[in-house]
Amino acid sequence: MKIDLTDTTSARINAGLIDARRASGTPAVGMVLTLVIVTDEGSAYDALRAAHEASREHPSRILAVIKRPGRSPRERAGARLDAEVVVGDEAGTGETVVLRMHGELANHAESVVLPLLLPDAPVVCWWPDQAPENPGKDPLGRLAQRRITDAASAEDPVGSLAVRAEGYMPGDTDLAWTRVTPWRSMLAAALDQKHSRIVSAAVEGEAYNASTELLALWLADRLGVEVERKVSDGPGITGVHLFTEAGDICLDRADGRLAELSVPGQPDRHVALKRRETSELIAEELRRLDPDDIYRATVEFGVKHLVGAGASAKSGKEAGTAARSASGATPSPSKKAAPAAGSGKAANSK
Repeated sequence: MKIDLTDTTSARINAGLIDARRASGTPAVGMVLTLVIVTDEGSAYDALRAAHEASREHPSRILAVIKRPGRSPRERAGARLDAEVVVGDEAGTGETVVLRMHGELANHAESVVLPLLLPDAPVVCWWPDQAPENPGKDPLGRLAQRRITDAASAEDPVGSLAVRAEGYMPGDTDLAWTRVTPWRSMLAAALDQKHSRIVSAAVEGEAYNASTELLALWLADRLGVEVERKVSDGPGITGVHLFTEAGDICLDRADGRLAELSVPGQPDRHVALKRRETSELIAEELRRLDPDDIYRATVEFGVKHLVGAGASAKSGKEAGTAARSASGATPSPSKKAAPAAGSGKAANSK
């Protein structure tokens, strides 16, 4: 069921939610959290679709905040709230409210969102496109226990990682980091087996791919070895090579779906490592509401290695040079080469 409310208030929206639930025959809904999506009109459809799919695993009240400050002085001086209340199959397993804030109201979105939060339930705030430099200090971000950004949507994806590190607060995370979870799990499992000392590593992926940079920084931080960043044609991350004294541990994925794992002394085997949809990434992030300390350590480790990252490169050769410098091939001086039992740190993943 869908209810359109024009020039409305938060109180009328709450009343509309109750009426919609009664009309649809579902007066009681077991929702576990409130998901606040801060986006624009162009990205709202895809973000809501992903949130609705994720709500099948995490029944939620979804509040989509679309700001329309206006172009003319008269529009900017005014204030109006339009809302769209959706309950039923179109809203997944929860309920959805699309909030369009016009004029000056767009600068005070938190005043509208606060009365609409589920009582005694956690709040997650997600910026699918352009996120504030410091999500934890954003008025909407302050309402949330968990704040999700996406470096892939930034104009300079790699450079935005340094911004995330500088403004990090407990509860922050990024979908660029979520995308590398299967890679980290697979590599940690490979390192759980007996192997020789790791002396260096290399990560291959598209230029300006924030997930590739994070995976390289994670390896450099957790293993304490030199990690080389290599540029490939993609899609996304295409390979990881861990160089040991007994041979190379390789995880290669050329097509974005199926990867091949090679470990010295063992037969090669294929593993499923497909690129995941946004809904799967959001569902993964909603499974945990505590601070992600491994993400914090990785992104902060990369600050000193990201100087000049994302600089404008006009040729493929320049892009490769910029991406290699961004990854930080040299670990901090206090790090030492990874020992044979390297799984202790590598397995401490999300």
